[in-house]
Amino acid sequence: MTSVAQNKKPLTDEEEIEASRAPLLDHLFELRDRLVKSIAAIVIGFVVCFIFVDPIFMFLAQPFQTAMAVAHPERAGEAIQLINTGAFGFFSVKMQIALFGGIVLAFPILAWQVYAFIAPGLYRRERAAAAPFMLAAPIMFALGGAFVFYVAMPFALNFALTQEVTEGPVRVTYLPKVEEYMGLVTTLVLAFGLMFQLPVVLSLLGKVGIVSSSLLRKGRRYAIVGIAAFSALVTPNDVISMFVMAVPVYLLYEISIWIVAAMEKTRAKEEASASIVPPAP
Repeated sequence: MTSVAQNKKPLTDEEEIEASRAPLLDHLFELRDRLVKSIAAIVIGFVVCFIFVDPIFMFLAQPFQTAMAVAHPERAGEAIQLINTGAFGFFSVKMQIALFGGIVLAFPILAWQVYAFIAPGLYRRERAAAAPFMLAAPIMFALGGAFVFYVAMPFALNFALTQEVTEGPVRVTYLPKVEEYMGLVTTLVLAFGLMFQLPVVLSLLGKVGIVSSSLLRKGRRYAIVGIAAFSALVTPNDVISMFVMAVPVYLLYEISIWIVAAMEKTRAKEEASASIVPPAP
């Protein structure tokens, strides 16, 4: 006897989407649950990072040490100075560092919660296409943070240190406030980590056919304006820092165009191969 399961036909994409429909209230409940899980992940990461906040603080201060060694080789190895002007200023900085670390640690969970919330509204092929990009997202976030830590911050700080006046009747010394320095580092790491998601997002949209390489090429001027505006928003008020951030992000946009174009060529070859009808014997 053939079982019911064997006779049951697989659902089409439209039928599967229709079967996954839920009332608005259910979606709101699910959104609430996913937000609660995301906040819980950040809180747990915050607690863990606050326990180890002193080593994290020393780690985040390394770009300043690197820039100091380059700008003033004679002072290499000396302790750097960060100014604290408030009674509870450094404690607030530690809280900020712990929150920053909590967000970084929770990022894979946050990305998964976003995907899990929108997955029921995707076709089967779209869910399959999104799976590899879920792995690429935290990797690109880490690369963005590493770029800030090892390239952008040392470059910007080295520029600031070269503007010092160490001789003559008037001397100018760069002594950043600890909250300003740590705020800059954490903001740039998060900003670059998110902006480095650009190839992931655009490649995924290209994979499912929402954007094309020609559309991305036509949108270059708008992308340049958007990248410049975002860079001006998150970087200090100087052209150097804005340039250091805008250039690599725009290069990522161009890389995204190349990736989407390569996907289109692969898809065209697969469709051409599938359309070839073998000759009758």
